[in-house]
Amino acid sequence: QVQLVESGGGSVQAGGSLRLSCVAFRFSFLNYPYCLGWFRQAPGEEAEGVAGIDSDGTKTYADSVKGRFTISKVNAMNTLYLQMNSLKPEDTAMYYCALEIGRLRCFTPAPRPGAYTYWGQGTQVTVSS
Repeated sequence: QVQLVESGGGSVQAGGSLRLSCVAFRFSFLNYPYCLGWFRQAPGEEAEGVAGIDSDGTKTYADSVKGRFTISKVNAMNTLYLQMNSLKPEDTAMYYCALEIGRLRCFTPAPRPGAYTYWGQGTQVTVSS
């Protein structure tokens, strides 16, 4: 069974940075096709797609994070990253990585949690003003 494990969350002040990591077990990023995504969910709110990256390297971002967040992956390490800069209090949420195997463009035209089969346990990001 594929397993995703996130890390890197924490508490920072507004304007700060964090880098989230997501390691995949029992799945190789050298396989294709697949799509990876980062989602976040704040208490009482629906899950929101943050960024997506496909096995061919195509990247997609939510408008709310464009220019501040960067999604990337290192295939040899089976690791997905989310570099988050210029963090704002409204970025506070639990962040999850997700994987869907066998297809591309899971994040477009609009990110849907239901498009992904495998999920990590989440890592908390808290941004204070």
